[in-house]
Amino acid sequence: MQLTDGDRIRGLLVTYCRLIDAGDFAGVGALMAHAVLRTEDGTTLATGAAEVERLYAGLVKLQDDGTPGTQHVVANTAFDEPAADGSVTATSTYLVFQATAEVPLQPIITGTYVDTFVAGDYAGSGGGWRFVERRFGIGRSGHLDHHLTITL
Repeated sequence: MQLTDGDRIRGLLVTYCRLIDAGDFAGVGALMAHAVLRTEDGTTLATGAAEVERLYAGLVKLQDDGTPGTQHVVANTAFDEPAADGSVTATSTYLVFQATAEVPLQPIITGTYVDTFVAGDYAGSGGGWRFVERRFGIGRSGHLDHHLTITL
């Protein structure tokens, strides 16, 4: 089987979901080590591994099992044509489900990720792709009080 660049990029999106759902904020930081996280309007939230890890550790509530009790789903990924510098932007829809001891399984938030990736031979990448920017857009939200330390 031959993986395409699109497959590799979608693999990074899946890796993010698995790390965040495991409550592995250090892993999320490592995944986003060369990235800037921004709001939809461009406000910078975090840059680099340490800041990304701190952002998630301060924002996401962990349950008794050490996870946020979530299941992130990323779908409908569409790729733009590569930019002149070789970077690729992908726009995806996300949906987050959560179940805790206090609340049954329910969707808690939807939105859009606009991610920019670059290819190259980076430490541990095997010549693959890496995140350089993620913009978060919030669509609809439900009960986030068991998930986040802030109110949206």
